[in-house]
Amino acid sequence: MKLKYSIFALIALNANLLANEVVTLEQMSVTATKIEKATKEISESIAVVDEKTIEDKNILNIQDALQNIPGVIAESSSNSPSPRLIIRGAGLKARFGVREIMVMKDGVPMTDPDSFTRFDFIDMQDVSSIEVQKGPGSINAVNSTGGVIQLITKSVFDEDKNSIKVGAGNDNQRNVNLKLRGAIDENDFASFTFSSRKIDNSWRDNNEFDTTQATLKYGHIFDDESTIENELSYTESNLNLPASMTKNEFEEFKKSGKQYDTSNQWQHSARDSKIISLNSKYEKEVGDITYKPRFYFNSWEHFHPVTGLINDADDNKVFGTDLEFNLAHKLFSRDAMLVGGLTLKMDKTNDAKKYQYRDIQTQTVTSGWPPSSVTQIVKTLSNEKGTLSSTEDSQTLLYGAYLMESFKVTDKLGFDISTRVDKLKFDIDGNEITKYDYASKSYKAGIGEYAIDSSFTLLSGKLGSTYAITDNTNIYASIAGANQAPTTSELGENEDLKKSQSINYEVGLKTRTDKYSSDLALFQNFVDDEIIQIKDAYGNSIYDNAGKTNKKGLEYNIVYDLTSSIQVGGAYAYSNFKFKTFNEQVRGNLVSRDGNYMPFIPKNQYSLFAAYNLANGFKTRVTARTYGSYYMDNANTQKYEGYNLITDFMIGYEKNNHNIQLNINNLFDKYYASEASKDVFGVESYKAATPRMTMLTYTYKF
Repeated sequence: MKLKYSIFALIALNANLLANEVVTLEQMSVTATKIEKATKEISESIAVVDEKTIEDKNILNIQDALQNIPGVIAESSSNSPSPRLIIRGAGLKARFGVREIMVMKDGVPMTDPDSFTRFDFIDMQDVSSIEVQKGPGSINAVNSTGGVIQLITKSVFDEDKNSIKVGAGNDNQRNVNLKLRGAIDENDFASFTFSSRKIDNSWRDNNEFDTTQATLKYGHIFDDESTIENELSYTESNLNLPASMTKNEFEEFKKSGKQYDTSNQWQHSARDSKIISLNSKYEKEVGDITYKPRFYFNSWEHFHPVTGLINDADDNKVFGTDLEFNLAHKLFSRDAMLVGGLTLKMDKTNDAKKYQYRDIQTQTVTSGWPPSSVTQIVKTLSNEKGTLSSTEDSQTLLYGAYLMESFKVTDKLGFDISTRVDKLKFDIDGNEITKYDYASKSYKAGIGEYAIDSSFTLLSGKLGSTYAITDNTNIYASIAGANQAPTTSELGENEDLKKSQSINYEVGLKTRTDKYSSDLALFQNFVDDEIIQIKDAYGNSIYDNAGKTNKKGLEYNIVYDLTSSIQVGGAYAYSNFKFKTFNEQVRGNLVSRDGNYMPFIPKNQYSLFAAYNLANGFKTRVTARTYGSYYMDNANTQKYEGYNLITDFMIGYEKNNHNIQLNINNLFDKYYASEASKDVFGVESYKAATPRMTMLTYTYKF
């Protein structure tokens, strides 16, 4: 559908919603424009996951919160806080973790300057709501073209009951959460949160997970009513990462629901982390200006055995600040708001090491003429460190400035205009003694000493407008753009990578009434020099600029109160994402993929839910999601069928200070793949999704 017809299509699709009805107080966004604003008034697609949804679904992992939002793909292959996260195609290139998407917690960026995000130190049991902005151009996004995920935690200033929650389930699931909050005096407040989780995932090899988290918050209200809120947290997370499967092994998994003794070389991948985090935010009004400076620091270490090598980094520091101000003023004789600020963030890693695997099973292979022999790695036997393979020091510096003006021309017509510019600098020095060679499946001599010194200027901006068609319904339109720089690891493999440029055109309708809420968006996103991951025949990931990609889509979300007790809803996303120009390297030759669909992104994705809540405390909720078929490779030679109606169920009873509930995810115990891929030589790889998981939880508030 061409964008010039989009406004008429939106009105036609929603004509029945434009009748005058009683307007209700809708959900508010506190992050999309850095000032509190009704979601209907925001000139972009935004989704809010509220506290009740988080509690009813007993959400412990970020993907469980996001997987029913249209346009968002959140899949975990490890049943842990380690999802693959994609928003409108951005994030697809990530080999692990999350790329191209900005993740923030209470305004503090969790995403590294080169766009990598770790979810290890997010305690979802301290999160009160989640906001998702889709597409490039957000004032919050730095080096992120996919959008922004903002986690809002429970403020120390908010009145809340103390609570203790305990849960147990199959596969030795255990969960304990303690929340204490109180006033020290009329100006001082403190809270403490402790969480401990454990799961064996005994249905497959090497997938145990446990985490311990503690957070202390302190807040003070000054005599001039300015406030400061400080947070200190500690996380220790231990996660074993399961191996992928071949086609035959996946067929066996679909029959049995078990994954044991796979043929994958790397049987002992893991990510063990320890993280200390400190942040402080201050807020003070001086006349029409509100100052909101934030300062943050974290220190982290991890032990991360992956394909070929074991990463061991124990001296990593992150320093940063965001100096924000809000200026209330008049424009066109109406209230307006100017938001601006400066950001600075530095990541510094000293003496990060990589090791060979010590305990391995090998075989000797002879080939060629004259014959030559090589000792290949068949399988790892443990993740004990062997010979030192490389060392590296790195520093990544990012600094920038942003401005946004929000104003109304009439009572019905409003505008948001924003821009930001950031400078990203990489300074990396290392010594590669040996490396793992994917072709020979053995360790070989490395390149020796190396250095990477690169910098990128990143520009982003947005022009958006909203218009109130009725008291209930707003139409919006926006054009937004942003750059995405390559990561340090990508530059290490291809120093010629260029930054990508994403331009997004979008129109939409948002309706809010006393019983009904809906969001409809149509977008077209053009990306030049998109950084694409290519898998060769040996499992190696190669990165290249794809030329041009064209992403067109439609997203729709609806929630309707049938009665005071029954609520139903659903979400749908149509994604037509194609390479416009892209030449893929195959055996040293360039092969055109022009016009092909991007892999892993289904054309159709939808979810449905129904919730039933009685005044006597009984409650239940059913959610089902479907993920359509998608191509497994850039060549579009094969499709994976996806999955249909994976159903999650909750039933519970809440009375006074007591709450007991049973959550069952994947109720009908379907066996399917969370990810299916195919390399350039036709080798298929599958990652299993989690079978049925059941947890009984009891919460007492006091």
